[in-house]
Amino acid sequence: MKTVVITGGSSGIGKATAELFAAKGWQVFEWSRSGKSTDKVTHIDCDVTKPEQTKEAVKQVLAQAESIDVFISNAGYGISGAIEFTSTEDAHRQMEVNFFGALNSVQAVLPHMRERKAGRILFTSSVAAVLSIPYQSFYSASKAAINALALALQNEVRAFGIYVGVLMPGDVSTGFTAARKKSEEGMDAYGNIRKAVAAMEKDEQGGMRPQQMAKDLYKMATRRCPAPQYVGGAQYKIFCLLDRLLPKRLVNWIVGQLY
Repeated sequence: MKTVVITGGSSGIGKATAELFAAKGWQVFEWSRSGKSTDKVTHIDCDVTKPEQTKEAVKQVLAQAESIDVFISNAGYGISGAIEFTSTEDAHRQMEVNFFGALNSVQAVLPHMRERKAGRILFTSSVAAVLSIPYQSFYSASKAAINALALALQNEVRAFGIYVGVLMPGDVSTGFTAARKKSEEGMDAYGNIRKAVAAMEKDEQGGMRPQQMAKDLYKMATRRCPAPQYVGGAQYKIFCLLDRLLPKRLVNWIVGQLY
């Protein structure tokens, strides 16, 4: 029986992914701060922003499983607001969870995979990593950092038989929207903050089901020769293709008009 570990597996994309892997016969562990074990998924309390907890979580998994075949770094949250008025504390927290949380988790699991000379590490990123969204700049930056980290990591661990990949979902309908920390500070200067964020959240709430992203992650975990990056959702694949083909100034202007 193969084993998968999923961070942020108690809700949204993470929960859907845990359920899909379990249905496929995998041994599934989910790390989060609020999840609960079920008959098919084993929960481990873990705050990914704390390196000592991620290392302990790896030990707990290996005490119950022979190996960690696939590790999915999915934990994250979002903030919104104008760059000028975003507090340094909020910006740091965004990066601490989305980027350093992923880094802590990967550093904890890599020694095991490197020793085995096998394993797959998958990151849940976002189309926002490629098409940076106004008033969601720090979330976009955190996901762009994940993309860069993953590409570099792949070249570092290739010799150990470890594959690294990134899934960049478009809009997905989950509890992520309601959990976003929103700031409207600076509305007198940036009058379109509320309208832009409302448009973004409407797209999210009408977006894809998390089960669709779970299927993409499963394919990345099981394909023989997966690509380093995948885009979740057909229309978003077109957007990312246009980003490569069109002048960046034009693409960025179009994104600005959308929000």
